[in-house]
Amino acid sequence: MRKLIFFLLLSAGVAFGQSAAKPRTHVTRMADGFDFPVGKPDGRGYKAYRGFIPGKHMGVDMNAVKGRTGDPVYAVGHGLVLMARDARGGWGNLVIVRHVFHANGRLNYADSAYAHLERITVREGQQVRRGQQVGTLGSAGGRYAPHLHFEMRKNLNIGYNQRGNGKNFSNYYDPLGFIRSHRRLRTPAETARVPVHTFAMPSKHPPKPTPTPRNSRARR
Repeated sequence: MRKLIFFLLLSAGVAFGQSAAKPRTHVTRMADGFDFPVGKPDGRGYKAYRGFIPGKHMGVDMNAVKGRTGDPVYAVGHGLVLMARDARGGWGNLVIVRHVFHANGRLNYADSAYAHLERITVREGQQVRRGQQVGTLGSAGGRYAPHLHFEMRKNLNIGYNQRGNGKNFSNYYDPLGFIRSHRRLRTPAETARVPVHTFAMPSKHPPKPTPTPRNSRARR
């Protein structure tokens, strides 16, 4: 009788552990193409004043020709919001969207990252469509001149911490080159599963970064 009770309790514990575990994948809408994150769909009215430099600058810095804070920033493609919070330091408010797309005869995954936002307009776990607003152009709490730092990642483990991941084409795409070569895509299905919980997250409500003079440090 005691053995039977022990077995039932053990089985209940295993079942509880399975139900409490974080899911490893999540269904999201497949990307049918990618547009520019500002001045949608073609980046009109914006310029890339600092581009992708392997080993140094793994994204592109984009700003309106007249440099405005508060302009809308858009999801470049259909996907799932994995991060939407203040990442502190040079990132400021950061949104990361995970995408699944069909290319070269197979499914591929990529993360788009939108940094230095003045305001975030999406939440973690939200499904977004191509061209849907995810935030507004900012300056990481006054650290930089207003601009969007935008990245496209191959490596799904990067998140907000770039340390430990090589700054090269093994982990990153040239973001604007990626968009230009993936404007319209064939989707073999409407939805597909993407891996989730692949990177560590910062605290939910960290302290705001202390503003510093714009010229005192280089842009990320």
